[in-house]
Amino acid sequence: MRKPETPSNREPDREPRAQFAALPWRRDGSGQVEVLLITSRETQRWVIPKGWPIKGKSSAKSAAQEAFEEAGVRGKIAKRPVGSYAYDKRLKNGRLQHVRVAVFALQVDSEAEVYLEAGQREKLWLPPAEAARQVDEAELMVLLATFKA
Repeated sequence: MRKPETPSNREPDREPRAQFAALPWRRDGSGQVEVLLITSRETQRWVIPKGWPIKGKSSAKSAAQEAFEEAGVRGKIAKRPVGSYAYDKRLKNGRLQHVRVAVFALQVDSEAEVYLEAGQREKLWLPPAEAARQVDEAELMVLLATFKA
């Protein structure tokens, strides 16, 4: 009798898991739209605030909560996603997990100096087209490049 095969740490889990992200945006002094990128804690890549679903919160409210915890921004979160993108997340056990991220626009009205992950990430406000050039995920690049407030 053969032993069941165990997936290697390099193979992603087949079923994508859901995450929710905020796309924080504001208008600069001349009325042009800027979006906020933050660095990931492990790899220091430019990303948008995102996380796993939060029990008892809608997908949009989960995204808004992540934006505050990771970037210290608050504002009006859209009820419907502006798009989505996929990526492979490296889990603590070393495995890769396919993740599909629903992205909700967050019109920022305040930025806190004190928040959960302050000092753990860098923040950068950029025009959407410039922000698109900073991220690694192709679908997120498109979402940022075509974002309209």
